Amino acid sequence: MAKIELKQPIVEEISALIKDAATVVIVSYSGITVAQDTQLRRQLREAGVSYKVYKNTLMTRAFKGSEFEGLTDSLKGTNAIAVCKDDATAPARILSKFAKECPALEIKAGVVEGVVYDAKGMASIASIPSRDELISKFLGSIQSPITNFARVLNQIAEKGGPDACEPAPKAEESAEAPAEETAEAPAAE
Repeated sequence: MAKIELKQPIVEEISALIKDAATVVIVSYSGITVAQDTQLRRQLREAGVSYKVYKNTLMTRAFKGSEFEGLTDSLKGTNAIAVCKDDATAPARILSKFAKECPALEIKAGVVEGVVYDAKGMASIASIPSRDELISKFLGSIQSPITNFARVLNQIAEKGGPDACEPAPKAEESAEAPAEETAEAPAAE
């Protein structure tokens, strides 16, 4: 019974870590070197991703009754957990990129915004650009037509000056003016 009491703070730590997380990824890290692990941890930390190693039984207890309970089936062997509260794709992107250089690292499963994904699903998530990249592309696509429109207006202004933007007189008005003059001339005689 004393062992369970000692493990309870760790279960609570895991629960606090995954609470309000956008993404939780389970990774098998068996076979990576200390240098590789250090490099991976640095990359994840720079992206705002928490990366911890816990016992599978403790993670199972922490996941129980939460949206992450679907990950318990993948908790076999030596595993680590990568958690991010802000960027839903960051853990998958970084881990997937790192796994290409270090085949010993294996993404097993993950939960992204409440949906459980297997390894193939996480590979698809990894291919999604980051939020900042998507915003940058969106702003670029908005800016392009506005820039082109401003360029066209500038060219019009340079060619004809301010008069080029004034509307031409209507054909009806110019046709009516001579008719009025001729109509008034006979009445004056």
